[in-house]
Amino acid sequence: MKLPTVALVGRPNVGKSTLFNKIVGKKISIIEDVPGVTRDRIYQETSYNGKSFYLIDTGGIDTTKMDFNEEIKMQAEVAIAESDVVVFIVDGKEGITTNDIIIRDILRKTDKKIIVAINKMDIKEAQNNIYDFYELGFDTYIPISGIHNTGYIELMDTITENFKLQEIQEDNRIKFSIIGRPNVGKSSLTNALLQEERVVVSNIAGTTRDSIDSILKYNNEEFVVIDTAGMRKKGKVFESIEKYSLIRSLKAIDRSDICLVVINAEEGILEHDKHIAGYAIERGKGLIFVVNKWDTVKDTSIQEYEKLMRAEFQFAPYAPIVFLSALTKKRIHTLMPEIIKVKENISKEIKTSIINEAIQDAYQLNLPPSYKGKRLKIYFTSQTGIKPPKFTFRVNNKGLVHFSYERYLENKIRESFGFEGTPIILQFKNKNGEEE
Repeated sequence: MKLPTVALVGRPNVGKSTLFNKIVGKKISIIEDVPGVTRDRIYQETSYNGKSFYLIDTGGIDTTKMDFNEEIKMQAEVAIAESDVVVFIVDGKEGITTNDIIIRDILRKTDKKIIVAINKMDIKEAQNNIYDFYELGFDTYIPISGIHNTGYIELMDTITENFKLQEIQEDNRIKFSIIGRPNVGKSSLTNALLQEERVVVSNIAGTTRDSIDSILKYNNEEFVVIDTAGMRKKGKVFESIEKYSLIRSLKAIDRSDICLVVINAEEGILEHDKHIAGYAIERGKGLIFVVNKWDTVKDTSIQEYEKLMRAEFQFAPYAPIVFLSALTKKRIHTLMPEIIKVKENISKEIKTSIINEAIQDAYQLNLPPSYKGKRLKIYFTSQTGIKPPKFTFRVNNKGLVHFSYERYLENKIRESFGFEGTPIILQFKNKNGEEE
């Protein structure tokens, strides 16, 4: 089921970030040792009363900025093109401003559902300004206080009133997205895979604002291939169409089981390649590095380039690396076997007795360091999830788990059971059930 999208728009300092964090309900998690995972994400998937949707924060629109017309156009187009519902946040304390009028004029050109959220209603001055906002000419106005939660339930009920409850749909096909910087050969790789297998390409449940999916059949099994636009650095996302591309790419990652991070062999490994891989890891997706345009590399062997890749992507040593040329189709046949392998690993389940035996052997082989006379004890281990695989450890004191020992346990699990191509999550609980 395609999730609806809600955009928050407004000028700076009207409380968009406060409302965004309130709706999302948590701070965006950051994975340690993964470079470039942005803290101020453009969007986040969330839910309210069982109704899931994407929430987009478009940033403040300010006419005092240089080239403000382009900025306004970009922000408004994001709201219009990407959303089903637009929440136009205004500052009740300050009343209507020129910025509000400009945003109104842009939003009135769309047929999307517009909700005007009059924020800061906990402040006395706001009571005097509330009726001025009706001059904006929209149908729905809701007074709120982002800090004191006034009007929050009414706002969320209004936002989601036409959203459907999340339906459970059985679709066992593995979905893999092809992601990377612009011009690394993502579309060429998609075409090479589809043509190589000689299948009919068809769009499935696509809309103009979503990435287009294609069906690939390999060894009598169907896969869903999600091609994405290039993901530019945040600082280089100037044009509105590029902002759409980033949002669509992030959505594609969310919908995927496996992400193929395409590297341009001609240009070499750039810092932004690491950022893009970080997005996939943060979302717990299977990961494969695809070094494209390999036919253009003359002076470096696969072994040498792989060594370089491992040095640059130290945070993902488990990800397989495939070398190919999408344009000439050389070595294209090496990719699908790796996808099959990762597909099996992201869903692999280990019996409790077997994982316990492996962990106890690892524990006895290398006891954790003691801290103030106390040492970590592992009583019981079980696998508690897949996609990605998750393991829960019952311990005497989770505070005694040092990051180096956690990494040691992860390495031992990988040594014993593989899990190539997938991140794995280790969770530690005390006897009383507290999570790390």
